[in-house]
Amino acid sequence: MKHIPVARPTLGEEEAAAARRAILSGWVIQGPEVEAFEQEFAAAVGAAQAVACSSGTAALHLALKALNIGPGDEVITVSHSFIATANAVRYVGATPVFVDVEYLTGNIDPELIAPAITPRTKALLVAHQLGMPCDLERILPLARAHRLRVVEDAACATGSEIRFMADQEKDCGQGDQGHSQQDPNSTNRKPKTENRKLFQWEPIGRPRGDLATFSFHPRKIITTGDGGMVTGSDPDIMARMARLRTHAMSLSTQERDRAGKVVFEQYPEVGFNYRLSDIQGAVGREQLKRLPQLIAAHRRVAARYREALTGRSFIDLPVEPPYARSNWQSFWIIISPGCPLDQAGVMQALLAKGIHTRRGVMCAHREPAYGDLPLPHPLPVSEVLQDRSIILPLFPSMTDGQQDRVVSGLLDILK
Repeated sequence: MKHIPVARPTLGEEEAAAARRAILSGWVIQGPEVEAFEQEFAAAVGAAQAVACSSGTAALHLALKALNIGPGDEVITVSHSFIATANAVRYVGATPVFVDVEYLTGNIDPELIAPAITPRTKALLVAHQLGMPCDLERILPLARAHRLRVVEDAACATGSEIRFMADQEKDCGQGDQGHSQQDPNSTNRKPKTENRKLFQWEPIGRPRGDLATFSFHPRKIITTGDGGMVTGSDPDIMARMARLRTHAMSLSTQERDRAGKVVFEQYPEVGFNYRLSDIQGAVGREQLKRLPQLIAAHRRVAARYREALTGRSFIDLPVEPPYARSNWQSFWIIISPGCPLDQAGVMQALLAKGIHTRRGVMCAHREPAYGDLPLPHPLPVSEVLQDRSIILPLFPSMTDGQQDRVVSGLLDILK
């Protein structure tokens, strides 16, 4: 490969056959393939329900709309995310209130949320940035204390996991340790049960907040070309989103088809054209089957990057906190102060070697579209990460030779 791309989707004959199946079925929009994809995705992430839509941005918009976030409301979120995160807040007429992020995870800093809460705050929109889970165990109690809705922007986080602590009763007798039971007459017998703090790992998307949204853009872990998904547990909210994605039509196409008689739909509120095609749904079902292998491949490449780049001059590396298992959708480096080349200089030098990269995560507040938005809270870490982060090539089919070429090229430039 003369040029190494920053990302490359994994699509094969299985996805081509699935698309063909949907095309030849004659039902190509929001039909049985999408319905099956929703059910299978919900099962994969441990969610009660899932609603598919046309993009990750549409998923964010539907989530906020279904939670009745609107004009006059404030939504605490991050500027350090793709601009769709902030845009979705404005789509519903609410005001995004930006707070800063952690340097080594790129995620919202839980310590900065409480000072940003005002009487107008209605929700928290927290991103699992580039697949790295944010610290929900610290964020959720704060949201509950202030009666705030929580939406997880999990656009990049399909397959990532987060660790929670739970009080559970655990059998502490020796039988639990694989030995024979103690003599019941023994004076050294331990109590049968005791409360222990136990860790449990959960996939992102269950969700622990109100709703979680996902993207199936080609740079994500799984792709349908483009597309999105919302997961949640409240049947009324999920049903409303399913209507809103099809102009708020009171009857879905499937419901009319199954009625067995003439029925007419109504449009009780203004909705959107956010449907997913059945062709995409069929492809998504095949992509889900690949998910464990895709995540394993991403994690392997990320581990090789970490091994090769740890301790190198002018490079800071992201940290996977103890509570997180990232899918490593992307691997990024941070060019530390003192490097003779800036971010653009390093990227241009890599491009000259045939290695494609991307600038680290953007900041919405620096874009002209948000020039009129007041910034009550400073965002120094967000700005440093935008200016100094570089996303390196990472895709499941990447060979060790290609990765070694990226590493050697980068280290040669930084010398």
